[in-house]
Amino acid sequence: MGRNGNESVGGRKKPPIGSCHSASRDSICLAIIGLALATITFVLGLLSDIFLSPRLFAYKNFFSVCGAPMEILIALLYWGICSIDRHLVVPPEIHIEFWTDLMFHLFPALLMFLDLVLLSPPWTIKALPAFGLSGSIAVGYWMWVNYCYSYNGFYPYPIFELLDTQKRAMLFGGSAVTMAVMTLVLKWAYGLLNGIEGLEAAGKPYMPKDKKKI
Repeated sequence: MGRNGNESVGGRKKPPIGSCHSASRDSICLAIIGLALATITFVLGLLSDIFLSPRLFAYKNFFSVCGAPMEILIALLYWGICSIDRHLVVPPEIHIEFWTDLMFHLFPALLMFLDLVLLSPPWTIKALPAFGLSGSIAVGYWMWVNYCYSYNGFYPYPIFELLDTQKRAMLFGGSAVTMAVMTLVLKWAYGLLNGIEGLEAAGKPYMPKDKKKI
């Protein structure tokens, strides 16, 4: 299928790139969506500190539950696939500098992890909601990618071009499961690093041990 802005896609004429019905490759990339979630998380955290707002802090933690596992998933997928063949995730015509690559595909995951273990309360999300959340994100991204493809005629990652629909669905499904597992692993890691018992990390209100009532 051609990538010329005036060629047809799915039996209809594709709008020129840059029109209101087309989307750039950047806006479709999972890394950009992950960065947007991370940015929202940190901005809400900053505003909650400035205005001492519990509501903003709660919103920040909600986005953290979505963004932290996603950023770690992005890092795992990107660097894992790059170790096999970089051109599966980066088109040959695109060159990314090393430090830029780290800023897009590694540092956000590290910063979100540090924010979780150092600046956030324990997550109360359990296994079933974690799988439901990651599954919803995967379905939403699947719909967005295919919607953009119907207009643009290309996928954000070359690996999507090589896989048929069934294999792409398996990739998305496996990624959703991995993200859910990472949510639970991060929750466990928080309890381990902060010395919180399993029941507390699972949902009971947390209070530092030296401040608990005897």
